[in-house]
Amino acid sequence: MKLVYDIEKNIATVKEIIGIDRSFDIAGREFLIGDKKAYLVFVDGFAKDDTMLHIMKALQKIDKKDLKKDTISRLLNKEISYIEVDTFDDISKMELSVLSGAIALILDGEKQGIIIDARTYPVRSPQEPDTEKVTRGARDSFVETIVFNTALIRRRVRDPKLYFEIQNVGKRSKTDVVIGYIDDLIDHGLLEKIRKQIEDVNVDALVMAEKTLVELMVKSRWYNPLPQVKFTERPDVVAAHLMEGHFAIIVDTSPSVMLLPVSIFHFTQHAEDYYQNIVVGTYLRWVRFLGMFASLYTIPLWLLLVYNRNLLPEFLQFIGPNETGEIPIFLQFLILELGLGILKIASIHTPNALSTSLGIIGGLLIGDLAIKVGWFSPETILYTVVSVVGTFANPSVEFGMAITIFRILLLVLTGLFSIPGFIIGNMFILYIICTTSSFDHKKYTWPLYPFDWSALKSVLIRKPIPQLGNQEKRKNKT
Repeated sequence: MKLVYDIEKNIATVKEIIGIDRSFDIAGREFLIGDKKAYLVFVDGFAKDDTMLHIMKALQKIDKKDLKKDTISRLLNKEISYIEVDTFDDISKMELSVLSGAIALILDGEKQGIIIDARTYPVRSPQEPDTEKVTRGARDSFVETIVFNTALIRRRVRDPKLYFEIQNVGKRSKTDVVIGYIDDLIDHGLLEKIRKQIEDVNVDALVMAEKTLVELMVKSRWYNPLPQVKFTERPDVVAAHLMEGHFAIIVDTSPSVMLLPVSIFHFTQHAEDYYQNIVVGTYLRWVRFLGMFASLYTIPLWLLLVYNRNLLPEFLQFIGPNETGEIPIFLQFLILELGLGILKIASIHTPNALSTSLGIIGGLLIGDLAIKVGWFSPETILYTVVSVVGTFANPSVEFGMAITIFRILLLVLTGLFSIPGFIIGNMFILYIICTTSSFDHKKYTWPLYPFDWSALKSVLIRKPIPQLGNQEKRKNKT
């Protein structure tokens, strides 16, 4: 719907569409500019009061003789002393701008209005993310405001070819979604596909921000727990991936940024590797690999060996519990997995002041009492704790949960079918990994398959950052 010359009709239309009289936080302000009636529309809480105070003072001082012609042009060029201004003639454009936080100005006798982007959002200060801590390095992180997040990236990558393209997603929410990339490092065919997929998202609102978006963009089988995009709250991690030719998807109201395309090995790397010496970084990476391997195989492999002690050589006969307890070992592991899952959920919902107490009660008292009562053997608790610690060694929460699901699958199959179950479980996990594709069918197992020895060496051995760019660009073309 277009603006008309009669401001009373425009005001009535705006009030009906935006609901000024029904919603207390959407306000309208009538005043005079010279001898012309003007109307401001804004959302209370978004407008910068001090900025709008200066603009209003300047507008109300204008003499009516200065508004005889080209009123809008004069206001923009001489009177409104603010940087971010634009014009509109469509009320739907004004509606989206106002609901996003900007201020709209309409005047009597004019078929154009002015949008003043003098908005501010409630925002917390950047703090180090809980799940991506480092001993050295930057302590800032993304926040829930998209403009601040792009500024944190731009601060680290001052490349004129770094572009941030913005789109609106959600028929009702109109959520801002930004695609970030460095133009001369990316696959432009993939860029077009990302644009198209975001444009084609048909949903009322991105209720869970980037998680809703990734489920709408990335097609995945329901039984596959492996993540196909990487999430991070660290601006330095996003900057490093952009320099390697990746895309960053930033969703307003979320402190997490989505990185794509990625392979399975991206979930095994952490910023700590690169903030430490090359030798130390390599050591940390191998310890992390060991932790993830222990998380997946410690329980199923130990259970398999216990079930087949007669096949073990004499020097391994010590494996297995001396006392099994009142509950079969297989069920002990299942109960412990369930109990630790409940403990994790409880720790999320527990206030910070009580979380330490919860860990002590759950990890020490309950475990010790369960052994004394005879429910569990000490070995089952020991190996369960080793598996859980290995899970926490994973820098990606999503990938760590996938390993947990695979571990439970292996445990169930091994407990029910012994050696055949263990083999079938491993074959199924291998099948899932090999058939999983990254975004737009990029190879999830690169550089293992297709094999790239140079890139694989950088996965196993932490290389200096300047040497990583070429291999990533090769990967994006596979």
